[in-house]
Amino acid sequence: MADTTQTMGLADQAKLKRRIQYLRQRFPQLAVQLVMHQFPQEHPFSMHVFWLFNIGAFASESRKGNANHGILIVVDSLRGESAIIPGYGLEPYLKEEAMEQLLESGRPLWEKEQWAEGFLKVLGSLDKLLETLGKPITPGKGGDGEF
Repeated sequence: MADTTQTMGLADQAKLKRRIQYLRQRFPQLAVQLVMHQFPQEHPFSMHVFWLFNIGAFASESRKGNANHGILIVVDSLRGESAIIPGYGLEPYLKEEAMEQLLESGRPLWEKEQWAEGFLKVLGSLDKLLETLGKPITPGKGGDGEF
């Protein structure tokens, strides 16, 4: 969780971290990163998000390629844009339409500047989506499960 805009309070960030931890308990191979940042206007938002996902190395060295089950969710409040980028291991399951639906679930809250609530809504929708993919991980199992 990174909020370089400093618009979310510590309580909101703690709530988001707890929600991410809950997802990690249910889907141990998942690595969720939330970023709220205002990117420079002279370059397309999608370029910034793609660069951040690749340079950020959110997955460990052992989690590259098809083993990368990371997911980056980014909001730029100044631009009014959001994006989701899944790791290569999630791409077969999270098609463009599914990612757009995830973002759409948070958009009404982000439009009201309810940043944490929007992220929580997207994380809740992501949880439901992952559960429907056919190989859900049961809560508390831990380990190195695969989708």
